[in-house]
Amino acid sequence: MARRPRIELAGYYHIVSRGVNKMHIFRKIDDYEYFEELMCFYAKSYGVIIHNYCLMNNHYHLLIEITQENLSKFMRRISSYRERDIYAEC
Repeated sequence: MARRPRIELAGYYHIVSRGVNKMHIFRKIDDYEYFEELMCFYAKSYGVIIHNYCLMNNHYHLLIEITQENLSKFMRRISSYRERDIYAEC
């Protein structure tokens, strides 16, 4: 049975994303900077307003506002940050 589509309403969201088993997702300063660039780029692309954020080595918090139903698309794009890390280790 397929999962029902996520309900996305325009408004404010507090997003928390953690590393698997509390592993680090940011290892060096460049990782934080790259994530910030990616987040800002896609925020502009999808019309997401970032009110506040906090990046820690094993997780991050975002306080965002969406005006369209595109939260899943935005999160999918910034989550691609982790793919960069996986490929860098190979």
